[in-house]
Amino acid sequence: MSLNGSFLYTRLARAARQLPRFPHAVSLVWSAAPGWTSGWAALLVAQGLVPVAIVYLTRPLVNSVLAAMRPGGEIRPALTNAGLMAGFLLASEALRSLYSWIRTAQGELVRNHIGQLVQQKSASVDLGFYETPVFFDQLHRARAEAATVPLALIENLGGLAQNAVTLVAMAGVLTMFGPWLPLALLASTMPALYVVLRYAVRQHDWWVRASADERRANYYDWVLTSREFAPELRLFRLAAHFQACFSAVRTRLAGERIALAKEQSAAEFGAGAAALCLCGLSLLWMGARAVHGKASPGDLALFYQAFQQGLGLMRALLGNAGQIYRNSLFLEALFQFLELKPEIKSPPEHQCVSFASLAGIRFREVAFRYPGSTRFALKDFSLEAPAGSITAIVGGNGAGKSTLVKLLCRFYDPEAGSVEMDACNLRDLDVDELRARITVLFQEPAHYQATMAANIAPCDDVPLARVEEAARNAGADSVAAALPMGYSHMLGRWFADGAELSVGEWQRVALARAFLRGAPVLVLDEPTSAMDPWAEADWLARFRQLATGRTTILITHRFTTARIADRIAVMEGGRVIEQGTHDELIAFGGRYAAGWRTQSER
Repeated sequence: MSLNGSFLYTRLARAARQLPRFPHAVSLVWSAAPGWTSGWAALLVAQGLVPVAIVYLTRPLVNSVLAAMRPGGEIRPALTNAGLMAGFLLASEALRSLYSWIRTAQGELVRNHIGQLVQQKSASVDLGFYETPVFFDQLHRARAEAATVPLALIENLGGLAQNAVTLVAMAGVLTMFGPWLPLALLASTMPALYVVLRYAVRQHDWWVRASADERRANYYDWVLTSREFAPELRLFRLAAHFQACFSAVRTRLAGERIALAKEQSAAEFGAGAAALCLCGLSLLWMGARAVHGKASPGDLALFYQAFQQGLGLMRALLGNAGQIYRNSLFLEALFQFLELKPEIKSPPEHQCVSFASLAGIRFREVAFRYPGSTRFALKDFSLEAPAGSITAIVGGNGAGKSTLVKLLCRFYDPEAGSVEMDACNLRDLDVDELRARITVLFQEPAHYQATMAANIAPCDDVPLARVEEAARNAGADSVAAALPMGYSHMLGRWFADGAELSVGEWQRVALARAFLRGAPVLVLDEPTSAMDPWAEADWLARFRQLATGRTTILITHRFTTARIADRIAVMEGGRVIEQGTHDELIAFGGRYAAGWRTQSER
């Protein structure tokens, strides 16, 4: 087998392996827009037959016009054929306009549907996926193609079907002049088929390789255009640096795409030239027949129209086939993303724990490393937080304090040991039920670009009275009072009339969101880190009352905050090195006592 033949066979085999994806793609489109998709399919058949009728009418129209031009010729047949031709041309335009409307409606619904699938999958996968660059590459490719590829694949399949209907009919017309003509038409497109398959693969392979660079360019663009980086860009004059980084990546990517397009254009020109040569020979053959009286002018016009349109249809079919092949390769990335399965999931038969019960928490000899890391964030870690108590956890940066929150929420599972709630291993509990029992103020809480009320209660079904109560408990009521529209005022700068808050004010809003939930387990990760001394003193004065009836874990760097806890655990290197009450730890004279003296002196 020749090199080109082997390549063509390999690409056709690879395309065949994508066939199982087609029913999935059709199912996605159908589930999003069943009615519009039915109308689209009916139009494909109609649009496939109308061009054949137009070409077929060419011969009687030409012959009747020539007959009418002779002495004594009748004009009525020519007018009738002209009217039929005009009717089919008008129908073709009407079908094209109708098709455009249906495709727009279908496209909007499909984009929305698949976008929602990508969002749902992003929200359901384990938090560990977000720790790996591979996941971000998959997410980038899925988001980049989710809105267009499935619909494009269906459109290509429809175009293939429509052009196939027309081509079969055209082949029947050409067979009247010689059975070898359809075969000649097919042979003229083989070079183009080779080009289509070869460059579809090369484009896909380049796209996969370029994913990380595309994300890097997007990152540089985000740095240059987002509010978070704006002060430092100006103070340290970094804009030119990041613009140069962005330009370097984009220039290289553009150069690679342009070079690939140049090669493809040259190959397409060669394939097109070969097809035109065969077309010219066929026309010369038909012209010779007309000169010898074996074909009428109408026959010549019909042959020219049929062969030219047949050649165009074969090219369109190859284009459709190439796009189908290319889109099937891109579609594989989308389906691979949608098929991701979380490892953190509820057991088939999980234990049921009453939501109202007061929960005690215990970490037993826990060992844990983040995905892709060789360093243990926790090792031989043991800690008990009795039900209804306040347990403070202090320690330096990197001691593993925030990792406890992620394990308690079961965003991750430990490699060894167990995390328990009410003496039940978290692995044995329903994940949603477990998380409903916990409310957390994260170290970097979310800032929602929404109203003050929606930041405290993102769901709309919470009464305003409860929102106001949570704000008072967290000391965020003063923030609302300072806004022109109070709890209805927009926060953030993304939308019109939004107000930006200080870091401490955002933290109090997040505290109100944590208090609103009313879960039996309350976890606060650095709750006062951004508060001024006056706000911290006011909050600490009310905290014990707010924590009553809850099991509270308080993670903090501030010993003044930790002092109010019933029990304090000091962490270092992923394990507990000291624990006791404030007075006990001061008397012990260890790390806690040294930290207390240092902060007191400051």
